[in-house]
Amino acid sequence: MGAFHAYDIRGIYNVDFDKDTVYKVGYFLPELLGADKVLVGRDCRVSSPEIHDSLVRGITDSGADVCDLGLSTTPMVYFGTAKYGFKASVQITASHNPAEYNGLKVSMENALPVGLDNGLGQIKAWIDEGRPCVSSSRKGSIREMDIRKDYLDFLTGYKDDYSGLRLAFDLSNGMSVMFARKIFGDSPSYIFDEMDGRFPNHEPNPLVPENVKALKALVKKTGADIGVIYDGDADRVMFVDEKGEFISPDLMIAVLGHYFLEKRGEKGIVLQDIRSSKAVGEHLVPMGAEMHTWKVGRAFAARKLRELDGVYGGELAGHYYFRDFFYSDSGLLASILILNVVADMKKKGISVSSLIAGIARYKNSGEINFRVEDKKGAMDAVREFFTAAEKPSAMMDFDGYRVEFPQWWFNIRPSNTEPYLRFICEAVSDELLSEKVSAVETILSGRFGAVRS
Repeated sequence: MGAFHAYDIRGIYNVDFDKDTVYKVGYFLPELLGADKVLVGRDCRVSSPEIHDSLVRGITDSGADVCDLGLSTTPMVYFGTAKYGFKASVQITASHNPAEYNGLKVSMENALPVGLDNGLGQIKAWIDEGRPCVSSSRKGSIREMDIRKDYLDFLTGYKDDYSGLRLAFDLSNGMSVMFARKIFGDSPSYIFDEMDGRFPNHEPNPLVPENVKALKALVKKTGADIGVIYDGDADRVMFVDEKGEFISPDLMIAVLGHYFLEKRGEKGIVLQDIRSSKAVGEHLVPMGAEMHTWKVGRAFAARKLRELDGVYGGELAGHYYFRDFFYSDSGLLASILILNVVADMKKKGISVSSLIAGIARYKNSGEINFRVEDKKGAMDAVREFFTAAEKPSAMMDFDGYRVEFPQWWFNIRPSNTEPYLRFICEAVSDELLSEKVSAVETILSGRFGAVRS
């Protein structure tokens, strides 16, 4: 049962979970969410058809009906859930994980995420206690449902004229293959644009530098204005500038402000996660944004954006959430809107690297992982060390700690699934950044035996 996590069910298939677990999730889900029908989609992983069959059998044995999307991006499932009024949906995917992984992303009414604390934990408890799965006297039906055209029409409704842009795409052999050419046409340069759940070219995780090398080379080779790369299920997107340099995804929250706050004039709340650069707010507040910082992860971000009725939001991991998209995330929609901004900027003679240089005012460590068993003790020690030496200008404690000082800040937070602390730091200079990172390494290794990984 090690596959149940804070945001979803995920792990190595037939190691962390198997088809029996999937069947039980399918069986209990309609009762949990009060649903008489469940929307189901799946990614292209080799294990997805088998998982699909077990999930569907569990749902129908419980007496609920299945509306089957077949192959789908995860955001297409969100779209279908909210637009067509489903109380429950499941996307079979392991998102950005390697090919041997798989999982279930569960949503409820309005495409709100179902995580461990609002549903998945109850299903886990029912499975752990051996609650029986007794087939209903009414066997549920299975109906194929095709919403690809509706979703494509929704996406393309946001697309501006890109004829002046030279574009490069890495589709990661994942689910963005379903729509990328239909949205962006055949003019861009594409690589890894065949759906293949073995992910033969690179793992579908754009946050790992090794996985972006091919896109960087393609951008340089073709002279592209920007490079775009999606993860395996197309709920995340990341970018490379015209020089082949990777752009930190949190900075794209600031770029999106040129579309929503300037072009559309939608002043209001913009959500960022607790790891986001201080530069994001400094760029957006003068445009009319009210910045709100919150916890990492869709299970928290999508709910918070809806609660606040925010205009949009984003995360360091490359998720971008939109009020226009039922407060949910879509990698394809995010890329469309960001390319709208890039096209406008090019008309003004502003390159992507220049645009980002005007936003990024600080030196950033990127997220660093430390393997440590006593996560709470280690986090407290880091916070106490720095706050004893310098008075903080701001402090947040809802996802680990974010402690801000006039010339630097840090966030240290625990992994939900592993014995790791995630640490990120930002400062006004390389020297100050290096000093603070070194101090943290000394504290964690010396007192807690932590190993940087």
